[in-house]
Amino acid sequence: MKSRITFTLAALMLLSACAGPSGNRYFFPGEIWPDNNHVHINAHGGGFLYDKGVYYWFGEHKTEGENGNLANVGVHCYSSRDLYNWTDEGIVLAVMPPSSGSDIEAGCILERPKVIKNGKTGKYVMWFHLEPKGKGYKGALSGVAISDNVTGPYTYIKAVRPNAGHYPVNVLDIHKGDSPALHLSFDGGSLPANADTLNILGRDMKSGQMARDMTLFVDDDGKAYHIYASEENSTLHIAELSDDYLSHTGKYGRFFVGRFMEAPAMFKREGKYYLMMSGCTGWRPNQARSAVSDNIFGEWKELGDPCIGDTTQTTFHSQSTYILPVQGKPDTYIYIGDRWNPQNAIDGRYVWLPITFEGDRFTIRWNDKWKIEE
Repeated sequence: MKSRITFTLAALMLLSACAGPSGNRYFFPGEIWPDNNHVHINAHGGGFLYDKGVYYWFGEHKTEGENGNLANVGVHCYSSRDLYNWTDEGIVLAVMPPSSGSDIEAGCILERPKVIKNGKTGKYVMWFHLEPKGKGYKGALSGVAISDNVTGPYTYIKAVRPNAGHYPVNVLDIHKGDSPALHLSFDGGSLPANADTLNILGRDMKSGQMARDMTLFVDDDGKAYHIYASEENSTLHIAELSDDYLSHTGKYGRFFVGRFMEAPAMFKREGKYYLMMSGCTGWRPNQARSAVSDNIFGEWKELGDPCIGDTTQTTFHSQSTYILPVQGKPDTYIYIGDRWNPQNAIDGRYVWLPITFEGDRFTIRWNDKWKIEE
């Protein structure tokens, strides 16, 4: 990705304006995508919500340069009725001023915001990966915000490490013993031994489990789940949320132990649960992974790389963030990924591609230009 041309904010606005007015009827993966104001959409690591006939896209608002990878503005929202043309709804969760002492102070790391609607309370609930300002990625917290309106403003509530004091449903005896990793920390990309041997789960039992890259999933029965990379990124956790979606119930499972899965995206089709994930290589793209299960708490079966024709094995130079079911189009799903540009964060692009199915496996192929109707 480093070989791509880097654009300044002014250049991105000019290119977006040159792309013409709204009225798109095609997706152009990896290209500039102008909103209703002719400005490139700024909602990275995005999550999507369909509510009352409208799609809402929530994502990280990036700014220019390498410093733009930090949260300098907040969470941006866009709306659309057709998925091709998006209206800017503004910043729905703003970071607090520098030196405010807030968990979400400007300069913190706020990633992968996802919003779900609670059918019982009518509230809109946002979860996101949060790292306090100046702490790198050691915090591994999950932030929560809430609103009465889908387009906000959202009120920040708290940041937690999930499931403090609770063992997972598939706990092993080794987890209830001493942790050799009690006073150790790691880089999030590898471990000197496997996660179970080090018992990172046990290390974090009292304080709560680490949670970095994440997504949310609401099942057919209204139960919501928080899916996140945990145990120094070595293991994926799937955790049940409370009825109001504002906390964890203590019921969770750990999966893909030692596989270092991040960037999870979950969807459900014909009673089966599917996951798409990436490996842990920082900002550099890598080969995608996928899995299927008859039960959200497993057993999960890995299906390999879903990307067909991806000769560079980089998920078409992107990283998964969401799998979007298209409303009113049975069996129609869209892969949504980010093409990061860490040297100039605002120049991040979006890769949207159609998903097809072969038995229990889902596949993704590259298209320079495509539309749902085809």
